[in-house]
Amino acid sequence: MSPLPLFVSMALSCLALGLPPARSATVLEAYVAPDGNDQNPGSKEKPFATLIRARDATRQAQPGQPKRIIVRGGHFYNVHLLLEPPDSGLYITAAPGERPLLFGGQSLTQWRPEGEHWQASDLPSFPGIPGIPPEETEPGQWQIRMLEVDGQWMPPARFPAKDFLAHASDFAVPWMSTTGGGWKRQPTPDELTQLRYPPGQLGDWLSLSNAEITVYHMWDESRVGLAAHDPAARLLRLNPEPGHPPGAFGVKKYVLWNLREGMTEPGQWYHDRASNRLVYWPKPGQDMAKVPVIAPTRQTIIRLQGRPDAKVKTITLKGLSLAVTTAPLQTGGFAADRFDGAITLAYTEQCSLLGLKINRVAGHGILARTPDFGTRVQDCEINDCGAGGIYVGGTNCVIYNNHVHGIGRIYPSAIGIYRGGRRDRVAHNEIHDCSYSAINYGGEGNVIENNLIYDCMNVLHDGAAIYLFAGRNCLVRRNLARDIVDAGGYGASAYYLDERCQGCRVEENIAWRVGWPSHNHMATNNVIRNNFFLVPGDAKWTFPRSAGFTVEKNILLATGTIRIENPAAVTNWSGNLFFSANDKIEWITLRDYTQRRSQTKPPSGVTIVDPEIPNWEQGRFDLAPNSPALKLGIRPLSGFKPGRLQSSASR
Repeated sequence: MSPLPLFVSMALSCLALGLPPARSATVLEAYVAPDGNDQNPGSKEKPFATLIRARDATRQAQPGQPKRIIVRGGHFYNVHLLLEPPDSGLYITAAPGERPLLFGGQSLTQWRPEGEHWQASDLPSFPGIPGIPPEETEPGQWQIRMLEVDGQWMPPARFPAKDFLAHASDFAVPWMSTTGGGWKRQPTPDELTQLRYPPGQLGDWLSLSNAEITVYHMWDESRVGLAAHDPAARLLRLNPEPGHPPGAFGVKKYVLWNLREGMTEPGQWYHDRASNRLVYWPKPGQDMAKVPVIAPTRQTIIRLQGRPDAKVKTITLKGLSLAVTTAPLQTGGFAADRFDGAITLAYTEQCSLLGLKINRVAGHGILARTPDFGTRVQDCEINDCGAGGIYVGGTNCVIYNNHVHGIGRIYPSAIGIYRGGRRDRVAHNEIHDCSYSAINYGGEGNVIENNLIYDCMNVLHDGAAIYLFAGRNCLVRRNLARDIVDAGGYGASAYYLDERCQGCRVEENIAWRVGWPSHNHMATNNVIRNNFFLVPGDAKWTFPRSAGFTVEKNILLATGTIRIENPAAVTNWSGNLFFSANDKIEWITLRDYTQRRSQTKPPSGVTIVDPEIPNWEQGRFDLAPNSPALKLGIRPLSGFKPGRLQSSASR
């Protein structure tokens, strides 16, 4: 088919759309609308129907000519847009005042009653992608791991209904740290794939074709399928392999999903693969003839795919909403990193994702597969993700003024903001409701500042509000981490410098209502300066297997006992103020992780006195005018504003 004519406007149209000025006299524009037609010319009056058709039309642009796709408001289904090096320079934006919603799924409309409470819908033939052979589409078949009903994320059938099942498998091999190579000996195939359970937990009712299992570890999990079940031996065979053996780290929790027996309350659903249908329990008042139900068909909605020798450059996505994707049945690894994002990038330069809304996706919100250059993610809202929020890093990347929440709905090892690189900046983000760490950002010369973090680490362990692995010369500054509960295992902290962190500075941060404000493990020659650690109850500050720290001008206040582990890791204590309301501060000497002895006398450079922060329990951190902290040279932290700014358009 020959190319259709494309609507070409003068550069003045940029002003009406709020776009940057054109670099040439004309702008190549293509309009897209839900009621458009791909046989149209793509003008404002006669728009295209699909982003793929609009992309192909903008490839007619001359070298250096600005090209833009303007997307009208409304719903687009089964969207899968691939942007490649020829699309460099493309600007895709919502029409002014409109909010287009791109679904990586399609509606299910034909429902019939099943039993007393449920409704069932036969799944139609799996939809292909125009212009792409069926064998090349992802996933190519129905893999429903999340469901949107009436604009909301609905929970899948879960067994047990609450809490967890305890299995009976053991794997007592020591973990030698990540730097030390992992397990002291590698698990056998049987140790990886067999899970034993106690008498009475499961029976021959268990459906192998439908069931999925989450086996919990310490800082990650494995969600896989079942290859076999031997009820007499009380043995499950898992497939594919989990990331760690069941029972590793002493963790013995698991949950089963997508079972008829797990349907216990309205709002739940399961995908009956044997009969190719979806079963849903409507909430009170839901009329299935009217309620929109979207089932996922795509793993990625927009993919920016370059090559090492041909990058995708200067693409901008602005003002779009994306929702509903799926994820394959596989072990996600640390941070559930193996899954795709609703937006997935690889080999890009100076691309910008601005003002996007991404929610109700089974994988990540935004994922960069490669260390990219100059990526900017700004003013976006990412929530209700099965995996992580924003996974972007590389060189000179900026993650600014975003709202990330509802992370780890399917894969609790997921992280709010993750990656790292060189000279990246993560600033003024608000992150909460995370199953694991809120920010994990190692690398060299990165700045993590002015972020507001709360309610994270609510499922897994050995993480933090802000966690750095192998960070070098990074700056963690003026962040507020609050309301983090230690759920056991290897614990949860506010600020965590882990293995191979060196030359980093943790300065002018606040940890409020976090019992473990600072944890430092196998880290060397870092500085922790002028932070306020304010803890109702007991507090601990830890330095196992660390050395060469400078700790100066910090406030550590607790209403209970303060415990400092391995203080010998600090070579310079200077100007610090500690205060325990019960007058109990312990200094614990460690050998590796084992306590050797304790003492109560503080090292030189630590003053034991009330810092006089009169309203800290109400969330106000002003020092009293006569606070002894001021005499020690500790700077007040009442002026900074962590979290999102009202407007960042000019920044």
